Amino acid sequence: MKILVVEDELNLATYLKRGLEEEGHTIELALDSKTAKIHMGSDKFDMVILDIILPDGNGLVLCKDFKELHPKIPIIILTSLGSTKDKVSGLDSGADDYLVKPFQFSELAARIRAIERRKHQNQSPTILTALDLVMDTSSRSVVRNGKAITLTAREFKLLQVFLENRNKVLSRMDIAESVWDINFDTGTNVVDVYVNYLRNKIDKMHEKKLIHTVIGVGYVLRAE
Repeated sequence: MKILVVEDELNLATYLKRGLEEEGHTIELALDSKTAKIHMGSDKFDMVILDIILPDGNGLVLCKDFKELHPKIPIIILTSLGSTKDKVSGLDSGADDYLVKPFQFSELAARIRAIERRKHQNQSPTILTALDLVMDTSSRSVVRNGKAITLTAREFKLLQVFLENRNKVLSRMDIAESVWDINFDTGTNVVDVYVNYLRNKIDKMHEKKLIHTVIGVGYVLRAE
């Protein structure tokens, strides 16, 4: 794959370039926001690895801008900012994964492979339903009781995982690995935050609830 690495620390950027090239990837480096914007507008990449803290800009803004131009190209945020709030902000900006420094290169390589596998999965049109909720994965639309529901990309994926595992109790680790391709960090509540986002959109205004909490385990989508 051709990967754009946006990282202002030269030693780390050089380390990433060498390691990823040994994995068989073609790497382009950008040490600041200005250079990254030039690459984003002119070059075709298969993936972006992006730091948030840059000397001349905010990586989250870059992430949003890049996703507007190339919505199907995955982005991995690689940063020292590791709080739940930081991770939620990064994922909400359009990132497909979030890795906190310091990190093991083998983990980054594994996450790249996981995203690459997901990109090549069969994308055949699928209709998924529960009660009066209908999801069309081909048009990426969700309707409940005849009314369209607007979901972010992450919320859509989360709902899809629930629908594909209807009546199956999913742990927070199951959800994290399915939705973000990440190893679950028990010190964060990112999964709970996104489940609440989703509940507010698909369940809040309806008498019959779809997403249920299984205390001590996780969540289940069940049409009661």
